[in-house]
Amino acid sequence: MSELQDFLNSMSSDITDDVAVSERFVDKKGNLLKFKIKSMSYDDYESARIQATIMPKRKNEQIRFDSKIFNDKIIINNVIDPNFKDAESIKKKGCATPEQYLHETLLPGEINELANKISALSGFDKDFDEEINEAKN
Repeated sequence: MSELQDFLNSMSSDITDDVAVSERFVDKKGNLLKFKIKSMSYDDYESARIQATIMPKRKNEQIRFDSKIFNDKIIINNVIDPNFKDAESIKKKGCATPEQYLHETLLPGEINELANKISALSGFDKDFDEEINEAKN
């Protein structure tokens, strides 16, 4: 077995991180509150991608990708804390769905930032050529 194969076999794709999304989230002492996120699995990614793909209803229409749906899905499924699926919190805020709860509690820029952090943790922020150049130096 190759060294790379051994390495891959020992790796876990379950990665978590605590991330700051906005200066708006602070505790009573003024300390920044962070979201606990996890990396997307391939199945999570594919499910969100498929749900966000809008197929044409007419012949002359094109396939569309709805980034709002995609961001909502990856946030709801990959944020550990707070839990956007928590039924009690959803009800307390007067919402009916996790998506409504997400939109009631976060600003649009915060939603975008959180989705970007999850994507980055899932490997979508890597510029491989840049990393190779850094490793060479």
